[in-house]
Amino acid sequence: MTEITENAAVKAEKPSHFIQNILRTDLEEGNVASVVTRFPPEPNGYLHIGHAKSICLNFGMAKQFGGACNLRFDDTNPEKESDEYVEAIKRDVTWLGFAWDGEIRFTSDYFDQLHSWAIELIKAGKAYVCDLNADQAREYRGTLTQPGKNSPNRDRSVDENLALFEQMRAGELEEGSCSLRAKIDMAAPNINLRDPIIYRIKKVDHHQTGDKWCIYPSYDFAHGQSDAIEGVTHSICTLEFEDHRPLYEWFIANISVPAKPKQYEFARLNLNYTVTSKRKLRQLVEEGHVEGWDDPRMPTISGMRRRGYTPESLRNFCERIGVTRSDSMVDVGMLEYCVRDDLDKNAPRAMCVLRPLKVTLTNYPEGKIERLVAAGHPNRDDLAERELPFGKTVFIDVEDFREEANKKYKRLVLGKRVRLRNAYVIEADEAIKNDAGEIIEVKARVIENTIGVDPEDGVKPKGVIHWVSADEHIECDIRLYDRLFNEEVPGAADGDFLQAINPDSLQILRGAKVEVSLRDAQPASVYQFEREGYFCLDEQHSKEGAPVFNRTISLRDSWAKMSQ
Repeated sequence: MTEITENAAVKAEKPSHFIQNILRTDLEEGNVASVVTRFPPEPNGYLHIGHAKSICLNFGMAKQFGGACNLRFDDTNPEKESDEYVEAIKRDVTWLGFAWDGEIRFTSDYFDQLHSWAIELIKAGKAYVCDLNADQAREYRGTLTQPGKNSPNRDRSVDENLALFEQMRAGELEEGSCSLRAKIDMAAPNINLRDPIIYRIKKVDHHQTGDKWCIYPSYDFAHGQSDAIEGVTHSICTLEFEDHRPLYEWFIANISVPAKPKQYEFARLNLNYTVTSKRKLRQLVEEGHVEGWDDPRMPTISGMRRRGYTPESLRNFCERIGVTRSDSMVDVGMLEYCVRDDLDKNAPRAMCVLRPLKVTLTNYPEGKIERLVAAGHPNRDDLAERELPFGKTVFIDVEDFREEANKKYKRLVLGKRVRLRNAYVIEADEAIKNDAGEIIEVKARVIENTIGVDPEDGVKPKGVIHWVSADEHIECDIRLYDRLFNEEVPGAADGDFLQAINPDSLQILRGAKVEVSLRDAQPASVYQFEREGYFCLDEQHSKEGAPVFNRTISLRDSWAKMSQ
């Protein structure tokens, strides 16, 4: 797995956040011998950008302090879980550049121990089987301002509770007929302490344990105990679990666990023009608004990977937004900046004509092909030079030619000159049109001896445009991706986030022409198509001889201009 090289100078300049301070203090004061963290996703969907922040924090802190970070799947709800999600999550963590400690762990690995601890609570008089259905339990629970009421079953004897729990375990009772609850305090101000459910009946096969179990522990019961089993020292989670911390601590204090982990909360990532609710992401997939979990418009890590985002850019983004306890909205422009910054420094250059227009160079010899050379990257000597075949016919973009234009237009105009990037200066003489009056070809002349120098007659070109050889090129499809939502907070206006979907989030261009140097491009490779943006070779749609490039991101932030 990929190792991450840390920039010590940058880290020294950046002030510590509160989680770092807690870990440092615990180590210095001997509260812990070493740091053990964990990343515990539910395998019920693909990871998104919010998970990337948690991954970077949990794995990053373990690395910084010389500790370990476990990857544990919180697989307590088999109805929504699958091996597909397990494998996707493993790929995402690895791709981001992190290595988990030891083997992959599953909460289901601990089901036998958790079951034993549930029996321990029953025997201690701290858990009971409750017959209330969901609606009744909700009624008895009370509200944020009113205390709850004790269940009619709260005072069952230990023996009766043990017998009923065994019936639950044996599959003799129906789903929804009862549950095992912790006996804490139905009048507690914190509603999570009002006799929370420990076990439910679910007669569903599990992707790890098969049909061994028909009762499954709740997240609140399983999470802290799994941390304790694994020797986790710092259970770092997002702020929505802050109100659950007293329950986390109650279970740790009332069960004979082998360790005493502590929970700490940080603010989750809220990103504008984005949804990260798994329910909403699942809805986008299942209703066909996107191609799947890895659609390049999705905020999933796999979607961003397929779009051409780099792990370095995501890690840099997570470091920039910092770790605090204050909820805030992060501008997606910061993420896009990090992507552009990384690709500008590292993406090889190439030329691609998205909307081709044929240009015939009337004074260039028929059949002659020159092999011109261009840099692989303007600032990277380690990236190989590209060979650009140049002949009598080339393609330019339709937007780079006009019959007439004002002085602000710095491209090809009839009677004017322009430089073909890394090649000659040319001058346009004639526009050829079809019966519909559309320009289908431009007749132009090469100004001789102008590779790398201005014309000898002193008439300089108006600008520089890109081009591709008509004799040797690769035909490809281009998928122009943009933000999936055109509202800053999707659904804020009317509650229906689907109404905020950007109808122009995907535009497909057929028959684009890309330079022949990309004949051996590998899936997921990202290039800067000069003057157009950054593009990634799509690993799903591309076929041999028919590549498809996804636009990762434009060269500039077009949304910022639109909002001005």
